[in-house]
Amino acid sequence: MKMIHKYNMNGYNIVMDVNGGAVHVVDDVTYRVLDYYDEKEMDDIVCLLSDEFDKEKIIEAYNEIKELVSEGLLYTEDEYEYHPSFVNREPVVKALCLNVAHDCNLKCKYCFAKQGDFGGQAELMPYEIGRKAIDFLIERSGNRKNLEVDFFGGEPLMNWEVVKKLVKYGRSVEKFAGKNIRFTITTNGVLLDDEKIDFINEHMHNVVLSLDGRKDINDGMRPTVNDKGSYDIIVPKFQKLISKRPKDKYYYIRGTFTRDNLDFSKDVNHFYDLGFELTSVEPVVDDETNPFALREEDLPKIFSEYENYANELAQRQLNGEKIKFFHFMIDLNQGPCVIKRITGCGAGNEYLSVVPNGDIYPCHQFVGKDEFILGNINSEKIEIPENIKSTFRNAHVYNKESCKSCWNKFYCSGGCHANAINFNGDINKPYDLGCEMQKKRTECAIMIQAKLLTEGE
Repeated sequence: MKMIHKYNMNGYNIVMDVNGGAVHVVDDVTYRVLDYYDEKEMDDIVCLLSDEFDKEKIIEAYNEIKELVSEGLLYTEDEYEYHPSFVNREPVVKALCLNVAHDCNLKCKYCFAKQGDFGGQAELMPYEIGRKAIDFLIERSGNRKNLEVDFFGGEPLMNWEVVKKLVKYGRSVEKFAGKNIRFTITTNGVLLDDEKIDFINEHMHNVVLSLDGRKDINDGMRPTVNDKGSYDIIVPKFQKLISKRPKDKYYYIRGTFTRDNLDFSKDVNHFYDLGFELTSVEPVVDDETNPFALREEDLPKIFSEYENYANELAQRQLNGEKIKFFHFMIDLNQGPCVIKRITGCGAGNEYLSVVPNGDIYPCHQFVGKDEFILGNINSEKIEIPENIKSTFRNAHVYNKESCKSCWNKFYCSGGCHANAINFNGDINKPYDLGCEMQKKRTECAIMIQAKLLTEGE
């Protein structure tokens, strides 16, 4: 299906070739001609637009569009579905999320993990479970060299000694297996100290630092177990960590916005004021029984916030500021590989989660849902149920009706599987609210690139 998407933002007329990935900034007459180009002949278009533009301008725009089409830069065919790398993709595991602690020292009000225990008992992962999980990852990774292990919780620093031992174990076996394991840890920072900061900065390829932005916003949503604010405890530790972090290692500060802070751009800017250049503020995901959950009626405000901040962020970057917002970072030259464009995160196949008792889930978002247990890491022979494996393997944009005709499908890759099941009971029916926000973020990200290219010359 040939498809383009065009929109106007911040004074830019932007046209996207959905299948080919080309993006164009065009003048007003070209923008209008594209309303009819794929359906009408040039003479008909001239008649339709003669009250708005000179005939010569219309014909010139039509011919320029025609040339772009001939060059494969507009109205290209979708060839991904039958691309060999997608059709012949190997069923390998390349990433594990290790839930090393089903316990937490904060009581975040929106927490999908129910304050860390995922609705079960509080427990910590034994070293042997983690060791077997790393062995499983290496064994099932096929020819894949670069592997990922994410330490998650709850709060993984509550099981710090096991985290350290697992990193040491991973390093001791990766080279013999011809692998390179990249470790990541997500932490709320409460238990950080100099020893942990130094270890993380030496051994963790990436670190995700959880903070919700301004002090009042953070403390309102992320209290300690004693119902005190966590901001003053955490911020100095995070600042110390990034001040000592090597330049070849990654980090980003991650917040969540709810109905209480739909002006979340102020939280992004606050992160930067604190010294954090790499930032993210994610929308809370929950149903409307949660008073903090986003609703459809909030979308106009959220869209306005995204658009206004996209313009501000682009201007700040033009002024030489290094601030980056995760949702507005997009690579228009290379971008994700074909498989990722179509299948997304790979949950249930390439990406799995292991919990303290050894149970294996499609990802950390499914933990606590017994019907999605794929096996246990202690089993002599782990056979992931074929029905669940195929369900996740086939949950790609070509099997999702609402994705097939969506211009954003190769940017969002079909959305989050867990959200689809939680909200719609069907892995092939994406979470509508999430789709709408993702589309707006994509538009904003591309507008930023247009502004940087045209005004940064």
